Amino acid sequence: MTRSRPLKFVPELYVGEKVDAHSHLGDFGSWANVACNEKELLHSMKLYNVSKSVVFSLNNDLVKKAVARHPKELFGCVWPDPRRRDARKLVRTALTEWGFKGIKLHPLLHAFLPNDDIVHPIMDEARSAGVPVLVHSGHPPFSLPWSIGELAEKYRDVKVVMLHMGHGHGVYIQSAIGVGKRLANVYLETSGMPMHSKIREAVELLGEKRVMYGSDIPFHDPSVEIGRVCASGLSKKQLERVFFANASEILNL
Repeated sequence: MTRSRPLKFVPELYVGEKVDAHSHLGDFGSWANVACNEKELLHSMKLYNVSKSVVFSLNNDLVKKAVARHPKELFGCVWPDPRRRDARKLVRTALTEWGFKGIKLHPLLHAFLPNDDIVHPIMDEARSAGVPVLVHSGHPPFSLPWSIGELAEKYRDVKVVMLHMGHGHGVYIQSAIGVGKRLANVYLETSGMPMHSKIREAVELLGEKRVMYGSDIPFHDPSVEIGRVCASGLSKKQLERVFFANASEILNL
């Protein structure tokens, strides 16, 4: 395991152009009690020099309309519920007619295991369209990294982005990095993962092209997420990959 470097308490923030691989539109009530509308998202992007945001919403039509209004700044990922009979049709329509760039899956929210048979038709659509699948990780019982790894192993020709790279639990974070090291089609996204040192470890073990920045707005504040990446000790070249180039290439932006 990579040993930590001396702590850098006041990191120099990266001011270069960024792609946010993980943002939301909509009102997320209940326990979260957060919301973000189109105007707020675009304002945040301007503040933090984010030129492009990958956008999800449980209301896919909301994303469709926002992307149509801002085709140079906002890029949609369709968010299906695999338990629904019309899930595959929704995915195909979003990818072939709406110009969406990928697929978002949330096994915890919709209560399914990542490698369940109901997910395979959606993965088949991803394979056919040549787009990545972004999967929420870090919460039992449905969103554990090793379970996402089973899906990625079955579909080695589909890029699988593990959102939150294990999230807030050290065992899950280490597992996310381990799955990525084992499977070349697994990529890690940084939002909500509290350990800055693990971002550097992931880059060193997986390579600088397989880790990407995301804010998870409105669930997390971009300033916190940007600061954590900057505190990780990456070189300027590596920061450019994580903040901009990787998401641009993987999602074909």
